[in-house]
Amino acid sequence: MSEYCFDAPAVRDRLVREIRNLSQAQGFSKVVIGISGGKDSTVTAALCARALGPENVFGVMMPDGEQKDIADSQRVCEVLKINKRVVNIGAMHRALREVTDQNTVTAGEGEFSIPYSRESDINVGPRLRMTAVRYIGQAIGARLAGTGNLSEATVGYCTKDGDTSCDFSVLGRLTSVEVVEVGLTMAELPRDLVVKTPTDGLSGKSDEERLGLTYQDIHKYIRLGTCGNQETDEKIRAKERANMHKRRMPLILDPMKEDE
Repeated sequence: MSEYCFDAPAVRDRLVREIRNLSQAQGFSKVVIGISGGKDSTVTAALCARALGPENVFGVMMPDGEQKDIADSQRVCEVLKINKRVVNIGAMHRALREVTDQNTVTAGEGEFSIPYSRESDINVGPRLRMTAVRYIGQAIGARLAGTGNLSEATVGYCTKDGDTSCDFSVLGRLTSVEVVEVGLTMAELPRDLVVKTPTDGLSGKSDEERLGLTYQDIHKYIRLGTCGNQETDEKIRAKERANMHKRRMPLILDPMKEDE
């Protein structure tokens, strides 16, 4: 394994400068962020508040019906003194289920039926949240700050056209472990929110339970080339290959290119 060193305070300060420089270069002053109460959105909001001022950060909490830890999301907005708003996506999610449910909508002649898919239903949440926060961002003239991290992107633990959609990604080059380290350098953030067990808030399981991998192993794989276990390395590598399409712009087919 190669040597690895991470200077969390220095990375934190560089990210604050990068956000500020980007806002000046592109001519925007306000950002909108989906606030889940987890470490990624919490640290993103804190960095943006430092860079642009809390008055220019708009936190949107988007529960799907009831959210048990909605108080954590509220607390993030309150401790950072950023603008906040709750938009419940539950009604939108129910409406989509109703119009696609094969048990209530009979396919007509020549039409295909739509089977229920648990994974598809889980991914509706991030996509509806993206639509809601994009709507709000455009209405108030704010850019959408992404909250996803490098560990999630590497193994594809993100939703295409959902949480992968943003105007700029704040934590996209940091692993989940590094996000925690950066968060712990920010005295304004409650420690329990920074080290909180990551969950998607939809499946009832932690991220690591759903992945069958630990974020520590993913971190080591990314930064050191191996987590120390060949079987786990291959599992991470397989997920990385299978989900690369989520990290790239859509492939544009080229009919003008001659066959090789």
